[in-house]
Amino acid sequence: MLVSVVVPCYNSQNTIKNLVELTIKEFKKMPEYTYEFVLVNDYSKDQTFLSIKELAEKYSFVKGINLARNFGQHNALMAALNYAEGDLIVGMDDDLQTHPSQMHILLDKIKEGYDLVYGNYEKRKNSFLKNLSSKFNAVTSRILLGRPQEIVSSNYWVITRYVRDEVIKYQNFNPYIDALFFFFTNKIADVTIEHHKREEGSSNYTFSKLVKLWLAYWNFSVVPLRISSFLGIIFSVCGFLGAVVTLIRQLISPSSQIGWASIMCALFLFFGFVLLVLGIIGEYLGKIMLCINSTPQFIVRETVNVKDPEKQKPQEKREEAKDHA
Repeated sequence: MLVSVVVPCYNSQNTIKNLVELTIKEFKKMPEYTYEFVLVNDYSKDQTFLSIKELAEKYSFVKGINLARNFGQHNALMAALNYAEGDLIVGMDDDLQTHPSQMHILLDKIKEGYDLVYGNYEKRKNSFLKNLSSKFNAVTSRILLGRPQEIVSSNYWVITRYVRDEVIKYQNFNPYIDALFFFFTNKIADVTIEHHKREEGSSNYTFSKLVKLWLAYWNFSVVPLRISSFLGIIFSVCGFLGAVVTLIRQLISPSSQIGWASIMCALFLFFGFVLLVLGIIGEYLGKIMLCINSTPQFIVRETVNVKDPEKQKPQEKREEAKDHA
């Protein structure tokens, strides 16, 4: 059985070689598997792709994909999945926090008939901001994406070929891998694993990148629009009741003064809500525009050890097929 290990790489010139070597050692303990690596360089600022090239020269089962610009982790994962050929696909990070020594636990679990297995970290070893965002994402992904409440998701996972084949059919610009997983299967499990410390450096996720990642949820949910509609009804009812109360007060006591301060507060509150709703609608319209314009998920500049020319740019191949249809 062939296992594809897909890794989005960003500024990992000093860790990617160690990651591959350690993973190979783990596979040698599991002779029932053959394996390949799909390493996607997401326009790193260092010599990450040079390191990937050196690995590809040493190992014929290492595929290197070099993106033309920085597209983000989930777009890089989509690129990797397009090139993965395994019966099972393992996703891990390039910083060795998702350590190869834990991979066998996920592979053993998926043998029980699941389509998707997540590694559930016993104790997360991330920064405060990353841990906080993980907790926030856990709540919002359950509400917006329909993640099963009992499942804990992470960046360390294994999926079947079926899930991979369905996921790569998604063509829109701003993918969110976990949302696609949840959409295509309910046969999901998680298993407790150890979370390791970063080999070097710090997380590449800034606050703005975390916000952008969270906004990607909106590609897969209309819940924000429904919440806006619900709040709009609540505000309208409150406004109507307030007007009725004010009218009754004036009828009972014509000399009473209507406070300008309360009116201004009400205006600020209502206009703030209107701007919030307009912002949400704007986000959806922007995403629709990107989809209509066929903005690509990723653009491949160069590949290494991708032998079949037809697979060098799989997304462009599908676009050509659409044009001929």
